Amino acid sequence: MAVTKTLPLLLSLVLVGCGGGSSDSGTNTENASINAGEDFTVLEKSDFTLTAQVSPADGTISWQVLSGPSIEGFPKEELEAQVTAPDVKTDSDVVFIVDYIAPNGQKVSDQITVSITSQNQLPIPAVSQTLPEDGLAKYLDTIEFSAEESSDPDENGQVVAYLWEQVSGPNIVLNTTTESTLQFIHPLLVNNDVAIFRLTVQDDEGGSASTEFSVPLLQAATPVIAEAGDNQTVSEFDTVILDASKSKTASGQFTCLWQQVESSSQNTIVQIKQPQQCMTEFTAPDVDVATTVSFQVTVTDGGGFDASDTTIVQLEPKALGLIQDSGLTKCFSDSAQINCKDTSYPKQDADIGRDSVASLLDKAGQGRAAFDYTKLNEFADELPDDATEFSCVRDNINGLIWEVKLSNTGVIPNTHVRDSVNHFTWYLTSQEGSVFAGSIAGAANSTCSSDENCGIQAYIDTVNSSNFCGGSNWRLPSYFELLSLIDYGSENSTLLLDTELFANTPDVSILGHIYYWTAQTSVDGRSLTQAFIFDMQTGNDLAYPKSDTAYVRLVRTP
Repeated sequence: MAVTKTLPLLLSLVLVGCGGGSSDSGTNTENASINAGEDFTVLEKSDFTLTAQVSPADGTISWQVLSGPSIEGFPKEELEAQVTAPDVKTDSDVVFIVDYIAPNGQKVSDQITVSITSQNQLPIPAVSQTLPEDGLAKYLDTIEFSAEESSDPDENGQVVAYLWEQVSGPNIVLNTTTESTLQFIHPLLVNNDVAIFRLTVQDDEGGSASTEFSVPLLQAATPVIAEAGDNQTVSEFDTVILDASKSKTASGQFTCLWQQVESSSQNTIVQIKQPQQCMTEFTAPDVDVATTVSFQVTVTDGGGFDASDTTIVQLEPKALGLIQDSGLTKCFSDSAQINCKDTSYPKQDADIGRDSVASLLDKAGQGRAAFDYTKLNEFADELPDDATEFSCVRDNINGLIWEVKLSNTGVIPNTHVRDSVNHFTWYLTSQEGSVFAGSIAGAANSTCSSDENCGIQAYIDTVNSSNFCGGSNWRLPSYFELLSLIDYGSENSTLLLDTELFANTPDVSILGHIYYWTAQTSVDGRSLTQAFIFDMQTGNDLAYPKSDTAYVRLVRTP
């Protein structure tokens, strides 16, 4: 509402004479006034007129913008000022002030508020296909649409937001829905189809507009894509995963059937645990050489369409070493049995050694845990595992052949040369006949039946002369060779040895111990007078005087 403002009235002085009735009149001056009119409302970018009513006339007038959006052309010095409303993003008020200086120098002012209504023009959505370049797409092609050409017709407007939506058609995975481009992979389809999308764009004044467009989609050459997974290289006894879950069908639903189709070794047969599961597994079998096995998966969708794919698994022998394991199949802490996966006590025999996969080994013979022996007759011919009469046993891991002792053949010195009760001093010679340091030859017919002496070499020579078990290269075992016979996991309370395979072990009462010699001299600063033995009761080793006697079990390399 305009308010008219005036200067104070000038009072006239009236002089009243006493007694004469005459008077003098003063001079009257007109007060200045101005009125800018009532507040009003206009649309943005429209023309309007500001009109001021002033009194007295012929003074000086000036219009100015007091607050609100900036408007060009001010100040204006006319009673009727022509104005163009500014372009505004939201409804806005402009306050104008008008000043008037009357001819007599009086100054008066008034204000008027013009409300400017924002009149937004909606944005114009525009869609263009950018991929594939020729516009023709098929299964697995990348399809891309751009909304970059969308525009805002407002003079200073712009598009600030995008929204892509699929209205109808097959299930499609969109890479994003709020960027200026839409991108997706052409789906797998059994039949030709059409997908309809909607693009909504929004301008900087909150206005939005939408458009819909269709995308033709082609059926695939095959409605099922089988994916058997990448080829793999694994070690024997590993758990191998077969995964066909990345196979594709138009419906997204499918079943699988796995089967072994080929192997580079006719004897390598794999047992797939759940062949009808798309993701399944098997345990890599025992192999002696690198072996290639092929697996085929057949993928079938709900409509009966199917496809197959093949993957190859390379099986490698595990580096288990050429020595028997310790026989331990349980893991322990300092004081109790524990789970073998306990990382506080890692890398125990039962967790990483041959015994850890004992149940999976394809043994040639027999033996507890991972031990693998074959019984041989006196000519080194193989015998069945249940044979009760045999002369030697072969270690199927390293090929060593071990002597099997006789028992109850008589009383020393009237015993068979291979009777288990015979015991010997440590006395060995080289192939050239030189005597090893520290050797002591026991007296003949003292602790054994030899008429020569009761040192180990005399016994070795006697056995070799008989071509025992098909060989004449019998010798005293090394430290590690003899160690390989000891079964530390044995539940036998008296011997850590497989008594079925290595029968006729002497009784502890004969010598007070069951020590067996190794060929390893103990370098302990005692002039090489001691050699290592193994206690078959405890599994411990011991540096033992070569002059003392212990038992002997010969070995040979075939």
